[in-house]
Amino acid sequence: MSKVLVTGSAGFIGGYVVEELLRRGHEVVGLDNFSKYGPVTHSYDGDPGYRFVEGDARDTGLVTELAADCDHFIAGAAMIGGISYFHAYAYDLLATNERIMAASCDAAIAARRDGRLSKVTYMSSSMVFESTTSWPSKEGDERLVPPPLSSYGFQKLAVEYYARAAWEQYKLPFTIVRPFNCVGVGEGRALGEAEVLSGNVKLAMSHVVPDLVQKIVKGQDPLHILGEGNQVRHYTYGGDLAAGIVTAMEHPAALNEDFNLSTAESTTVLELAEVIWRKIKGPRVPFRYVSDDPFEYDVQKRVPDVTKAREVLGFEATTSLDEMLDEVVPWVTQAVHDGRL
Repeated sequence: MSKVLVTGSAGFIGGYVVEELLRRGHEVVGLDNFSKYGPVTHSYDGDPGYRFVEGDARDTGLVTELAADCDHFIAGAAMIGGISYFHAYAYDLLATNERIMAASCDAAIAARRDGRLSKVTYMSSSMVFESTTSWPSKEGDERLVPPPLSSYGFQKLAVEYYARAAWEQYKLPFTIVRPFNCVGVGEGRALGEAEVLSGNVKLAMSHVVPDLVQKIVKGQDPLHILGEGNQVRHYTYGGDLAAGIVTAMEHPAALNEDFNLSTAESTTVLELAEVIWRKIKGPRVPFRYVSDDPFEYDVQKRVPDVTKAREVLGFEATTSLDEMLDEVVPWVTQAVHDGRL
């Protein structure tokens, strides 16, 4: 099996990716500076196939040293969060993530030249399709539609240009993966000074599922949602996304290709909110909600074409929304009771 460097290994998706790599028998080196959540622990921390390095993905020398001794590099480090994060840290997201990506590519180019590195798998985002007006979004559309309006979406599109440019000039092999709306356990309250309120509840600066759960658990009634709740998303289980990412890393047909990784199921925010409400409140408590003013970059529709991942990689995200929520709701509920959210 391969030896794999994963930057952002302590992050939300990163934790699932490390777990999947170890499950498949790979040796893993994780790099993270705990900048988002602070120090976190995982069930695999003591795994003999896992080595964790606390450090900054902007440190080109450190990343080069680690990548040179690895066969694969999953470039997942980024300053990232949910919709409120995009607005609270608009400049920091752009500046920090550009520095991370430049350092990652510089390191990978050197590690490919002087070490054993064979390929980089880049973590992009569904937000590259932010400005589209036709759906579903398929691979290649990101170069045909207007560029994203948010600094986060624009920077994620830049990640893909880094990948292609490093191949064009330095022949650094790549695969680009675009996760859609990850749902899972492990997200805590993000560090930072900005407070974003939704009604009487401070958001966790994370994603819609944990924020809806914590608001209901904390007794918010009526429930505050952004806009009318008509936003369409494809909520995809973190374990499924990790399987897709690792498959794309491993698969020979993924060389210099890009893939949307997502469930095929569409769900509106309002539908999601009512499902979560029923799971927590039961069938007899009326579902009540009010609409807050939406954020400027609250994309109304994100619908991926998942044909390429299915046909080329044999990958399908099969975990249902009900199954995801049956895992996530108790986890977030416990985190609220413990004071972590």
